[in-house]
Amino acid sequence: MRFDPLEYPYPSRRNCVYAARGMVATSQPLAAQAGLAILQQGGNAVDAAVATAAMLTVVEPTSNGIGSDAFALVWSGGRLHGLNSSGPAPRALSVEALERAGHREIPRHGFIPAMVPGAPAAWVELNRRFGRLPLTRVLAPAAEYAERGYPVSPTLGRYWQSAFASYRKSLDGEAFRPWFDTFAPQGRAPAIGEVWRSPAHARTLRMIAETAGEAFYRGELAERIAAFARQHGGYISADDLAAFRPEWVEPISVHYRGYDVWELPPNGQGLVALLALNILKGFEFGAREDVGTYHRQIEALKLAFADGRRFIADPAAMDVAVSDLLSEAYAAERRQLIGRTALDPAPGQPPRGGTVYLAAADGEGNMVSYIQSNYMGFGCGIVIPETGIALNNRGHCFSLEPGHPNRLEPGKRPYNTIIPGFLTRDGQPVGPFGVMGGFMQPQGHLQVIMNTIDFALNPQAALDAPRWQWIEGRTVELEHSVPTHIADALARRGHAVRWAMGSGGFGRGQIIWRQPDGVLVGGTEPRTDGQIAAW
Repeated sequence: MRFDPLEYPYPSRRNCVYAARGMVATSQPLAAQAGLAILQQGGNAVDAAVATAAMLTVVEPTSNGIGSDAFALVWSGGRLHGLNSSGPAPRALSVEALERAGHREIPRHGFIPAMVPGAPAAWVELNRRFGRLPLTRVLAPAAEYAERGYPVSPTLGRYWQSAFASYRKSLDGEAFRPWFDTFAPQGRAPAIGEVWRSPAHARTLRMIAETAGEAFYRGELAERIAAFARQHGGYISADDLAAFRPEWVEPISVHYRGYDVWELPPNGQGLVALLALNILKGFEFGAREDVGTYHRQIEALKLAFADGRRFIADPAAMDVAVSDLLSEAYAAERRQLIGRTALDPAPGQPPRGGTVYLAAADGEGNMVSYIQSNYMGFGCGIVIPETGIALNNRGHCFSLEPGHPNRLEPGKRPYNTIIPGFLTRDGQPVGPFGVMGGFMQPQGHLQVIMNTIDFALNPQAALDAPRWQWIEGRTVELEHSVPTHIADALARRGHAVRWAMGSGGFGRGQIIWRQPDGVLVGGTEPRTDGQIAAW
């Protein structure tokens, strides 16, 4: 039977999914099913989230890997907990080291943008603090799929082919050969529906599970990473890996029309979503498909991003307090800048004082919002030989501008785009939500939350709704499902409107809400291979 797995000429509709005992929502069906299997084996939502996260390194390597960063929001024991497992720059990497190597900017590929990976430490720490099952059982599904292989899904196949075409032109040298050996073993990207396997990935996952991460940060895998870096002029050392520890942090929030919207504090960009919501809560919105709604959302987001890019950095380097940025007075000041026409965003002066996402919940009240990423697709293009470990290129987010709080420094964490979200009301959990996709993420959070709260859309409809994306200056990109009259009206207000060729740049989201009676209801992203697994 012949057909095009990427051609869908007719609109389709997904219903919400309801369940009582457990639910996992993510961008790849096999990963969601792995999390559900762990729930059915007696694990809780945290076990399911870790199993799903590990599986995503296997079944969606175009967006994340064992060398990723990770962040999580966990509702357990009647409160919300935040985990930042993003890695810092190696101690040998500095602006001066870049200049000596002949670089005036941070490249996308190679060892320079590779930060210390945080994802394996996140799995271990979440399992240690909240998990019920041993890590060996939790990571077993991912290891089995890596060893036996799986058929490549449609969206995954499309991005894989795109990455291969790009890497074949841009990755030159022996340091990049293991990437091609691992992800293009037949000299090409695997086709949609073709089985791909990575036994080395399986061995690495089992070593991480059996040693509770020690092999990765202080054992054999750490030595392999450090040795390959030394061989090719890289910067990550065994000492950098051994020194890494994930950090438990206090989540930050804004109160928005009776709900509390939660994000993790910097170095992540969740603050951008909260800044925009804090501005927008001072307006009334009558209808979603109204030019005034789109205009104000875009303008608030632009102002929030201007502040985010100016102020967000490793918390130790920030020169303004998060509480000052989220103050009511500052929100009111920024709100006054929004008029009838589009503006060019600029940071304010507050008072001084390419990623994968998953949501999981169980029948006991535990809920998890989790995200991990290699940043740009497969990351920096470096795969450690015979391990399946693809390193991130998060260091590309550093600034080289003198005096900027996000300026590259040894041991410092860069501005990070990945953000998990969570919603509560009156101190009780509503549930996890997220929209992955680089700088689209806070924009997706803003739109999904307003779809939910302002326009009373169910979780599936909140994800299905047309999206916009601010690009830069006055440029805004629209999905083709945005009504034409909205696009025309935005252009008359001074926005530089352009239509997107596809939906790949508008993020991939998941939502699980818990109803007052404990029943779970979820929505999954229609723009990808997403699925909700539930029981």
